[in-house]
Amino acid sequence: MKKKYYALTQTGRSADIYIFGDITSWEWSESDVSSYTLSKELDGLDVDEINVHINSYGGEVAEGLTIYNLLRNHKAKVRTYCDGFACSIASVIFMAGDERIMSEASMLMIHNARMYTGGNAAQLRKDADDLDKITQASVAAYMSRVSIDETALKTLLDNETWLLPGESLEMGFATSITADAKTEKAAASARKALFCLAKAGMSKTPPAEPTPPAPPVPPTPPSENKLQKLFSALVTGGKDE
Repeated sequence: MKKKYYALTQTGRSADIYIFGDITSWEWSESDVSSYTLSKELDGLDVDEINVHINSYGGEVAEGLTIYNLLRNHKAKVRTYCDGFACSIASVIFMAGDERIMSEASMLMIHNARMYTGGNAAQLRKDADDLDKITQASVAAYMSRVSIDETALKTLLDNETWLLPGESLEMGFATSITADAKTEKAAASARKALFCLAKAGMSKTPPAEPTPPAPPVPPTPPSENKLQKLFSALVTGGKDE
């Protein structure tokens, strides 16, 4: 079966949704996802948990907000995973998770709503006011999850901010960060090896204290007879009497 950028699969009481493309109302390519398609697949989906994997630059605000609300209102527990980038309205969909999990190598990007427009000054002013209200809908989604205040959030939106996993966790956009599976396995093996070494070291009988070397034996002093002979030899120059 050909792999698709967007897919929903079900295994038992769990469903997995992969949003690896643009969020749009017109699905021109297999990578596109719309709220209409997702709503049809979620309708009657009887599962206990839904895992939503996201790698998307975003797309249409209306579609993204609808997908966000569809996931928030589903009876199942929702986990969202940022597997690469969750940018723009895709970051709002990420907020739909009861658990919001980022890979160590992933990022969120948040900004204010945008549009292409034209017309006279009155029309441009109206469009600017409309954009403020459209952005406020995304602000409501973020504020339902984050731990920062609205002023700080809007500053991040004004600055079109890229958020690393640690920053996202600190500010409440994410609830946890997953390590690379190979790295985690290696770390677990290292911890196990250190534990075994420590356990083995504690179980060993401590070595006995070394026995101090015996003191040197002083030379035996010469006997009195030998002393007399030695004195006699010195007096006579070593000649016999």
